[in-house]
Amino acid sequence: MLKSLNLQDLRQKMIEATDKRVRIITAGLGINELRAVMRGDPPTEKPNPRYKVHTTSFLFHIRPRYYELGSTIFTHTWRLGFFTAFFFFVELFTGLILMVYYTPSPEKAYDSIIELMTNVPYGQMLRDIHRFGAEAMVIFTVLHMLRTYLTGSYKKDRSFTWLTGVVLLGITMLLSFSGYLLPWDQLAYWAVTVGTSMVEAAPLVGTQLNLLLRGSPDIAANGLLRFYLLHVVLLPLAAVLVISIHYYKVSREHGISLPAKIEEGDISPEEKRVAKTRIDFIPDLFTHEVFLVSLGLLLVVLAVTVFHYRAPLESVANPQVTPFDTKAPWYFWWLQGMLKLGDKILMGLVIPGVLVTLLIALPYIDRNPYRSMYKRPIAVAIGVLAVLALVVLSYMGLPVYGIESDAATRIIQDMAPEEGVGPLREVPFDQLVAGSYEVGVTPTVDMCPTLDYGCPQFEQVFQLYGNSVHEMVANGRLPEGNQALMIIEDWQIDLKKITMRILWPNENGETSTYERHIFLHAARGSE
Repeated sequence: MLKSLNLQDLRQKMIEATDKRVRIITAGLGINELRAVMRGDPPTEKPNPRYKVHTTSFLFHIRPRYYELGSTIFTHTWRLGFFTAFFFFVELFTGLILMVYYTPSPEKAYDSIIELMTNVPYGQMLRDIHRFGAEAMVIFTVLHMLRTYLTGSYKKDRSFTWLTGVVLLGITMLLSFSGYLLPWDQLAYWAVTVGTSMVEAAPLVGTQLNLLLRGSPDIAANGLLRFYLLHVVLLPLAAVLVISIHYYKVSREHGISLPAKIEEGDISPEEKRVAKTRIDFIPDLFTHEVFLVSLGLLLVVLAVTVFHYRAPLESVANPQVTPFDTKAPWYFWWLQGMLKLGDKILMGLVIPGVLVTLLIALPYIDRNPYRSMYKRPIAVAIGVLAVLALVVLSYMGLPVYGIESDAATRIIQDMAPEEGVGPLREVPFDQLVAGSYEVGVTPTVDMCPTLDYGCPQFEQVFQLYGNSVHEMVANGRLPEGNQALMIIEDWQIDLKKITMRILWPNENGETSTYERHIFLHAARGSE
């Protein structure tokens, strides 16, 4: 019996059984093929088993088997489309976790955010990543659209893909906007109030649309619940659907466009042949994408840890108090800037509607057959001018442009904004020495002789306060003979009261006064 036991046959059967099991798990790749993939060697079998993975695997079925070498050049795509999708999945996974701790009601929403930030392990970090990912997704979507426009990659058979991209841009902005309200703080409440008020510009149906969004004349429980359901159900489902269509068109039908210099340039046949060389997804592109995901996660974590990106959270929403410098989310500043130029219907509805229509119709309007930027000077010039106009309009959308406020209010608001941080709140607590300090009277050096190391940050802020007053006087917005004070009091244990007061003579010969009280605690800003 021992003679009949062939150890070599037994070993071979074990190898074959293991190889069969590995092929089942990897959707077609055997042990030797896996080794070749890891080493970057060519396929070990025919037909190529790596292509079989794309046929039988659920995860790899949606990925193309190969890309042309020219389309993978980094400076052609900058991987903007990839990182747009990457941040969408970052939002998806972090959002699912945040849902566990969030309660969509005005009474509990703000408290649930505080609970998340203070009592949930890594809750603050998770919220920061989610907010960072939302803003990054908007930025990368816009840059991806701009890259597609400048390279002419919306022409011919890519026209429908461009349409899905425009739709995704709108969904992305709505996703970020709908999530803006959920913290239920003053910053979110009034930003969304400003944003939804733009809908009222629509003729005939503006009031109804505004009520549909808010659930009532003012944003309350119904409005918060609607924004929550939009943010976690309707818009993500719409995004998944449109992303699927967009990606299918790219990966299955026409692929990533080659650089225009390869398609239209005067290059040798050999260079064209090399540019059209097929690069298999497994292993080259797959390992590259693993690297990009790792790099993206590293940069996100560094942004919220090393570079201290923070999702803002101000005081709880108060419909009775409108904060100074209320503005829409930053990606709608351009629209807010347009509203300052004239009629609400024209600037807030008609022109944006025309712009969206032009974006959708762009492949059919642009009849230039070339994609190269050198052969499309008019289209490129329009794109550059559009970007410049967007930047200028965004600046015009800020509260500092076109909105008059008296000088004293502006000075104190810039020093200690009602919502936000500002220079005064950044001063270390121990440098806020009790006393009365007057601009033009108190010297801006050696202001804290009782402290061993002085108070350099406070001295800088007080000097900035004085410079702001002098600038307003030089501009004629604040009369001569004014008095600007900063009074610091030890109000309670670990709590200081800072009174910023400006007095100036008015036209009646009397003295006008504007002052604000700011309370700062020793533990402010601590994790």
